Amino acid sequence: MPKLPRLQQNHLLAALPYESHNRLVSHLELVSLPLGKVIYESDETMRYVYFPIDSIISLLYVMENGDSAEISVVGNEGLVGIALFMGGESTPSRAIVQSGGYAFRLNGQLLKDEFNRHGEMLVLMLRYTQSLITQMAQTAVCNRHHSIDQQLCRWLLLSLDRLPSNQINMTQELIANMLGVRREGVTEAAGKLQKLGVIEYRRGHITVLDRFRLEQLSCECYGVVKKETDRLLTHYPLALLQKQRALTE
Repeated sequence: MPKLPRLQQNHLLAALPYESHNRLVSHLELVSLPLGKVIYESDETMRYVYFPIDSIISLLYVMENGDSAEISVVGNEGLVGIALFMGGESTPSRAIVQSGGYAFRLNGQLLKDEFNRHGEMLVLMLRYTQSLITQMAQTAVCNRHHSIDQQLCRWLLLSLDRLPSNQINMTQELIANMLGVRREGVTEAAGKLQKLGVIEYRRGHITVLDRFRLEQLSCECYGVVKKETDRLLTHYPLALLQKQRALTE
């Protein structure tokens, strides 16, 4: 029998300040997120925020003609629904499950109330939001200035960082939709990586065989995003949580 997901598997939930953790933990609901499920549509009022555990949610901008392009991905490092505590209530983007799995869901009003207490929770959420903005900005630059080959490498690396293994279930058509490019371009780029022994691709199932080589082939955009995310989120919140819990024991 598989182990049930734990709160600590999501980095933000693991880093919740002690008092916030106590107030919110009983309201977190474990939900299954199948591949392709739409979490929210553009301009739709949000009711919940989602903390992915082993799933990945893609934020897409959809054009009037139906074309779309990914602006960021969210996995176990963060949450989906920042507009709720930033005051917007909705965004022009669509959130769709890119890799199926589980997430913890929380009523958005409860998160807003906690955010508005102006304590460590506010700092944590703002630091995460800054890391997400960095990813969005770098994605825009990457889509404009780098080749499909480099974009695919960046996308694979971002996905790997948010999954528990080196395997990604995703068809080339869906990847093309995420990157906002033609499917033929993704097919050619994936073929190159497979010939180099970097990945193995079979019927919508990608296995990364050589991550080091994948990082070498990627553009600098992946490194910029990872460095900023690590700077803003790694160690600081966890250390804060450990300190607060120690003081209460």
